[in-house]
Parts: sequence; C-alpha cells; structure tokens
Amino acid sequence: MATLIFDHNGENVELPDNSPITEVCEEAGVPFACTEGVCGTCVIEIKEGKENLSPPTKEEEDFLGEGTFHERLACQCRIKSGRVRVCF
Repeated sequence: MATLIFDHNGENVELPDNSPITEVCEEAGVPFACTEGVCGTCVIEIKEGKENLSPPTKEEEDFLGEGTFHERLACQCRIKSGRVRVCF
C-alpha cells in the first residue's frame, strides 16, 4: 500500500500501489477541469516522495517543462509505492 499525504489538512490516504491519484486529490479539494493534462488546473507541489510517483507524462512535460519535477499534474500521476506528501 502507498500513502498520499495532504499538507493542507494532514490527511493520510492509503492507496494500492500503482494507483492513479486523481480521485483522491479531487476529494481532498484539488481543482480539476479537463483531467487530460492540458489545462493545468490540477497542479500540485510534491513536498516529499517524488520518486514514488510515476514518471512525468508527455502532457506534463509539455505543460510544466522538462527537468526535475517539484510540481506535477495530479490527473497524470500514479503513486507507485511508499509515501508522497503534496500541497496545492
């Protein structure tokens, strides 16, 4: 099981390894619009555990730029395992 931690309220949500984080982030208050990685509405900041997320998608690279990601699009991420702490 993987754990997604939200900085704004300290909530810890357990997810099966390799799960998308879209639904859990939406329930926590992250705004979503397109859910296709185009609009950028769901940008989250990764505070801890970025290595536990899936690699950035082409959509994320197009929107956020290439390189080391401290920001990700929640609609494009999967949590592989371990702990990831985010804020929005």
